[in-house]
Amino acid sequence: MRSLFFVVLLFIISIKSSFAQDTTHIHYVKKEIMVPMRDGVKLFTRIYTPENSTAPLPILIMRSPYIDWNIGVMPPDKDCYVKNLAQGGYIFVYQNIRGKQKSEGKFIMEGAFNKYDRQVIDEASDTYDLIDWLLKNVNSNGKVGQLGISYPGELALISAVKPHPALKATSPQGTVGDFFLGDDFFHNGAFRLAFAFEYSYGEEATKGDTSYPFPVYDLFDWYRELGPLSNVNKKYFHRQIPTWNDFILHPNYDKYWSDKAPVNYSDTPLLPILHVGGYWDQENMNGPQALYAKMEKYDTKNFNYIVLGPWCHGQWSDSNASTIGEYRMERNTADDFREIQKAWFDYWLKGIGDGKFPEATCFQTGSNVWKTYATWPDKSATPTRLYLEDKQKLSFRKPTGENGTDSYVSDPAYPIVYRPRPIELTYSDSSDWDQWLAEDQRFVDGRPDNLTYKSDTLDTDITITGNIIAHLFASISGSDADWVIKLIDVNPDYYKKRPDMSQAELMIAEDIFRGRFRNSFAKPQPVPPGQVIEYKIGLHQVNHVFKKGHRIMVQIQSSWFPIFDRNPQKYVPNIFLATDKDFIKSTQTIYHNKKYATYIELPVVNQPQHLSLK
Repeated sequence: MRSLFFVVLLFIISIKSSFAQDTTHIHYVKKEIMVPMRDGVKLFTRIYTPENSTAPLPILIMRSPYIDWNIGVMPPDKDCYVKNLAQGGYIFVYQNIRGKQKSEGKFIMEGAFNKYDRQVIDEASDTYDLIDWLLKNVNSNGKVGQLGISYPGELALISAVKPHPALKATSPQGTVGDFFLGDDFFHNGAFRLAFAFEYSYGEEATKGDTSYPFPVYDLFDWYRELGPLSNVNKKYFHRQIPTWNDFILHPNYDKYWSDKAPVNYSDTPLLPILHVGGYWDQENMNGPQALYAKMEKYDTKNFNYIVLGPWCHGQWSDSNASTIGEYRMERNTADDFREIQKAWFDYWLKGIGDGKFPEATCFQTGSNVWKTYATWPDKSATPTRLYLEDKQKLSFRKPTGENGTDSYVSDPAYPIVYRPRPIELTYSDSSDWDQWLAEDQRFVDGRPDNLTYKSDTLDTDITITGNIIAHLFASISGSDADWVIKLIDVNPDYYKKRPDMSQAELMIAEDIFRGRFRNSFAKPQPVPPGQVIEYKIGLHQVNHVFKKGHRIMVQIQSSWFPIFDRNPQKYVPNIFLATDKDFIKSTQTIYHNKKYATYIELPVVNQPQHLSLK
């Protein structure tokens, strides 16, 4: 591992090696064309070429279902996401996928993908046909790259699995890894209600993008009064939203979900690929990490790289990414990223630079510096157990008592809100949805159905780099349960740097797990009431320093509403078909004793010789 301001170095390299035209603003000319695919369907395409350019340039493609994001509404020389690339001279091509906006054909949202079938018409074949058409109709240097964030990022990944020979580099960013296990629609089997309801309606109700016409501004009570998920079709969708119908048909991890999961059809990188993700990505935090890890196992040509930053979903494309929620990054990390992105594509598509990229470039929160790594996660990290103990404390020593437990009553009628109200329409100008993972967690303080365990003040910095895993020992009085685990960095009691944020609670790692899937995501089982069970819950990867003077906190609860649906807490074979009578209160008991010791496994780097929270 080596620590340095990597982006500064890249910036210097790019300045020295860029064309003279980088110092002069390049204007772009737009053309809008319906490009034919192999089956005759025509897709709406925008092409931006530098004005008065005669030299052959590489092509950068972004494909998207959306009207306004990653689809070239703004010229590339005005778009902060790619502005520095535009000034270096590229041809930019934006295309709407089948059935969306002005494109012809039928839209199938997040369709299944078969990497072995090269005859089927899919997003890979459409990209292949687009590249073929561009090479014949646009003056280029014959090299093509593709990038995009979220759905467009998944499209960039798919293109790399069955690539056109001219496709030389891709960057899937903020990309789904698995829709059921950790991104978009489910997390460990728990259903993402508000997002799934609003997104599926928004993409499938019309050919364009639309919003569900809620009658109220704060949606918390609306979703609570919705009742069981079975009411969605009965009262609102009336079986007109295909993806919602599929949720009902596939409540467990079956072939439907397996075939959709990019992590399942991604293995050997066939061309250079740069994964990009954010630690606080409220949509696809897991995807970039999981995809990089999967492809790294098969990477024999050193094609697989990753960048992780302190961002929400797509925040690295903003003009300024120096804050998220109340967290201050102390630099514009979006500008930092764009220098990395420019160096990446400049090398693979123009031959600029030496191509010696770090395997992983990861921002370290807490210290607010960029770090580079030869392997990711950092192999020097030591798995270290942080235990829950009596009096709701935390310790690096295993409990020795015989009877340590804490209990609370989880009532589906009064779920814990996942962020401070109001809960606005997800995709609206007023919504705080994109910041919620970085919200100060003090808004749940005092809830009797939230258990909080806190360390004493740290007398040394503790750096964690890599995967966080919770090992929860618990029993319930019902027959199903959700477990929400949060790892939190607590500011000093008096925080001189920002007095207004004294004792603020910043989530560092977090996730939810639905108890019925403890043995298998394909074959759920009731949870035996009263039986102590160990739940192993991955909280994903972080790179963070708990600073001296701070505290570490762990919170446990059984609802996170309405981002996740309410677990009835009475086992039913299909939660999407549950009725009102299936929802019951349940007493949840957490164990922290000699026999059943709940702990969080932390990957501690440069571990102090004596780790103590006493």
